[in-house]
Amino acid sequence: MRNDPATIERLLTTPGTWAVVGLSTNTARAAYGVSALVRGLGHRIVPVHPRAETVHDSPGVRSLAEIDVPVDVVDVFVNAGLAGAVVDQAIAIGAKAVWLQLGVIDQAAADRAEAAGLDVVMDRCPAIEAGRLGLRG
Repeated sequence: MRNDPATIERLLTTPGTWAVVGLSTNTARAAYGVSALVRGLGHRIVPVHPRAETVHDSPGVRSLAEIDVPVDVVDVFVNAGLAGAVVDQAIAIGAKAVWLQLGVIDQAAADRAEAAGLDVVMDRCPAIEAGRLGLRG
């Protein structure tokens, strides 16, 4: 079920690897602060950005296909027009979940992810959801 509260809590509280698509060293971007919080919750962060920058002491990659460890969550910080391709890549690498950030809405991509067996969170922010759960990163 999309945006299931129990799934959101499990994704935030069970340590895993989060591939953060769109994460760069730009501290003014939401991806930077949210990924710091997710990292503070005990998750490994893999920045995914064309510049493959190191962010929060985590080496970056240019694409999801370059990640050489299992990915638990693909956190999507790109605009909705690009989200479908990212979701398809998440499915291709065997990710367990996709998390589309606030304002990133692609129903067809979410349907494809669910059909492939991935957990789907859409139009939500991990930082806001962590706050609702009383989690501190």
